[in-house]
Amino acid sequence: MEKQIISTTNAPAAIGPYSQAVKAGNMIFTSGQIPLLPNGELLTGSIQEQTHQVFKNLQAVLAEAGATLNDVVKAGVFIADMNQFGEINEVYAQYFGDHRPARSTVQVARLPKDVGVEIDLIAIVK
Repeated sequence: MEKQIISTTNAPAAIGPYSQAVKAGNMIFTSGQIPLLPNGELLTGSIQEQTHQVFKNLQAVLAEAGATLNDVVKAGVFIADMNQFGEINEVYAQYFGDHRPARSTVQVARLPKDVGVEIDLIAIVK
């Protein structure tokens, strides 16, 4: 199976020893995205604003790999405060619409740069 590293300047560069995404065969595995702007600056604001930025980053990475959110089959959502689940879920639903990929949501003790949300995806390219 052929493996390709996915990288785009339309999303923040990796802040560690990893790739924005890896395409293996017809599958795309994104790294977790946090609310960083493409220039690497941290977006501060409400949890809704953070979640919107995470999705902008994910869309940019998927686009570079030839996919969209409609190609996503699994999402992993990591949140710092389960009390914000409803607000995050509301934004999440705006991006997926009627498409319903499988999903895990977990509260974690801490996220990189002390953000409120991180999301990673698995997609299948047609």
